Amino acid sequence: MKKLIICFLSFAICGQILAQETKTFEAGQDKVKLKFMLNADGRPIYSLYFAGKTIIEPSSLGMELVNDSSFNRQFEIIGTEKKLVDEQWNPIWGEVRSIKNKYEQLTVQLKQKNAPNRLMNLVFRVFEEGLGFRYEFPKQPGLKYFIVGNELTQFNLTGDHKAFWIPGDYDTNEYSYTTSALSRVDAWEVQKKATDIAVRVVPDQYAVQTPLMLKTANGLYINLHEAAQINYPAMQLHVNRQNFSLSAHLVPDALGNKAYLHAPFNTPWRTILVADNAKSILESKMILNLNEPSVITNTDWIKPMKYVGVWWEMQTGKASWSYADDPDQLSADGNLIPSGKHGANTQNVKRYIDFAAKNGIDGVLVEGWNTGWEDWFGNWKEEVFDFVTPYPDFDLQGISDYAKSKGVKMIMHNETSGSATNYERQLDTAFKLMNTYGYPAVKTGYVGKIIPRGEHHDGQWMVNHYERVAQKAAAHKIMVDVHEPNRPTGLHRTYPNWMASEAARGNEYNAFSDGNHPDHETILPFTRLMGGPMDYTPGIFKLKGYASYAPNRQVHTTLAKQLALYVTLYSPLQMAADLPENYEAKMDAFQFIKDVAVDWDDTKIIEAEPGDYLTIARKAKGTENWFIGAITDEQARVSTIALNFLKKGTKYMAKVYRDANDASWKNNPEAYKIEQYPVTSASVLKLKLAEGGGAAISIIAVQ
Repeated sequence: MKKLIICFLSFAICGQILAQETKTFEAGQDKVKLKFMLNADGRPIYSLYFAGKTIIEPSSLGMELVNDSSFNRQFEIIGTEKKLVDEQWNPIWGEVRSIKNKYEQLTVQLKQKNAPNRLMNLVFRVFEEGLGFRYEFPKQPGLKYFIVGNELTQFNLTGDHKAFWIPGDYDTNEYSYTTSALSRVDAWEVQKKATDIAVRVVPDQYAVQTPLMLKTANGLYINLHEAAQINYPAMQLHVNRQNFSLSAHLVPDALGNKAYLHAPFNTPWRTILVADNAKSILESKMILNLNEPSVITNTDWIKPMKYVGVWWEMQTGKASWSYADDPDQLSADGNLIPSGKHGANTQNVKRYIDFAAKNGIDGVLVEGWNTGWEDWFGNWKEEVFDFVTPYPDFDLQGISDYAKSKGVKMIMHNETSGSATNYERQLDTAFKLMNTYGYPAVKTGYVGKIIPRGEHHDGQWMVNHYERVAQKAAAHKIMVDVHEPNRPTGLHRTYPNWMASEAARGNEYNAFSDGNHPDHETILPFTRLMGGPMDYTPGIFKLKGYASYAPNRQVHTTLAKQLALYVTLYSPLQMAADLPENYEAKMDAFQFIKDVAVDWDDTKIIEAEPGDYLTIARKAKGTENWFIGAITDEQARVSTIALNFLKKGTKYMAKVYRDANDASWKNNPEAYKIEQYPVTSASVLKLKLAEGGGAAISIIAVQ
């Protein structure tokens, strides 16, 4: 990594400074400008501007400690420091091969005038696309161990912006998105209706989760989130519906405290992205840039991959996770009586292995392989799974040997049922089992209320737990895909084995609930995916009549849109989620899943509007081949795709998987058409996308 420090300015301000309250400090990049000052009460105040327009009105910063609410005022500035950084770095895997990291940093060193004269630094990094800032607590005699009662960060907006939001829930991010003005936010109304989510905790009626996507009346796009969330609870945002001020709301622990800290310490970065077009929001790598480089030295074992799995058949009621129907159904010798519906049996798993091997799919995930599923959810039970004991019909050694003989990797599944304490006690044992049988990756799950009891999925204790799992997995050279965690904040840069997370409403909700609205996948890239890859589990081909317990249920997309999601919803771990037999009935369409890459050299955002449409082109790593995904909401539209990103002078063959002329998500979702023709960098494609539809394109270099 080459770093160029263009300029460095440091100066100390000692003693009394005339009219310090009104002195303004600035930092900027391109169209983005930060202003900082202390007001007459010694409170830190910042504001943000884009192209001369106010984005964030003057907003307060500070902390409220337990038993001390004064850590936000009576400050004086004792020093400032400025520097300009311009560097490039290469991710281990990702959407692009190289990332530019250019920002101007302003560090403001603060000291309280009153005893014990505590110190706090505010660090601002201004990028071309926005601002990141955090609190730093230096080592000091007046502050050693301390407890955060509240974070007093404000984001005072300029108007009643259009918002794409979900409730500020302490335990789940799996809500459908609501699109409304900020003045219409009512988290309780949404929570009450979300009966398909098992655990819902929304104490604040007007709290929303980040990433929060906003659009102003004059066409500016604003995204609020955080980066590098370590040893600190998730930040949600309380909405003042009258003056459109947003304030930090941290997820508490069982005692109501927010964070237990020890100086020196720095909080996660609070992030504000701003642009005059939606494409620039998706192109930003600011959140990744605000995370620390990889702590894993040897990353050769970290490999993006596609997989199939014994999973959708359980979601749709064809098979079960459990071996028996009830834990009390025992034979005379005390063994569970099999129900005959168990999906994770050796014969069935081999069927998936055969399908993967035949079609060049890297791995096979198996859920429900280990004992405990008869009594795993709803009882807040600590000792549920041991993560090493298979059911009688799952031949662990035999399946491992069979997969190896076919060149297929097995992916482990560790559901914790929310009992993080039980999982932590067994992490080494579980990961050693994976090492023994050659499992390179694990999908973890946290369905249910958390143990330690009283903790939440998004609180400090669990944030630390997820990081400990990533660290322990790295020690065993295991990649991690986390389900039901806190929403990501770019930590996959620091822990590149932390490949993907769920942390949002995935494709599974099309199985056991009323499903995902047609606009859902057009919103996710602007919200949940801002912080990192999502294991959405795309690729459902049988779009109606798949749920045995709900025969009228259907997926709210066309088949072509399911293909497009492999490009528009980024993940280095991509599942082909449907059953093998449903793919075998449409192998011509499945060809796109076989061909599409999972690691990329370049990404181009072609068209974008949150809640409406999205078209993305990506260049497969180490090749001249491109893949394109175009999706729309419930409105049909024409996607215009100029191929000027292709290499000039090179001929390509495009294979287009599009909606048939009579396709629609509601009435004819499985109707698709495949066309093939030569293209060059001068070509322009115009594709009709059906209601809830899409298109997927592979563009392969032929010379």
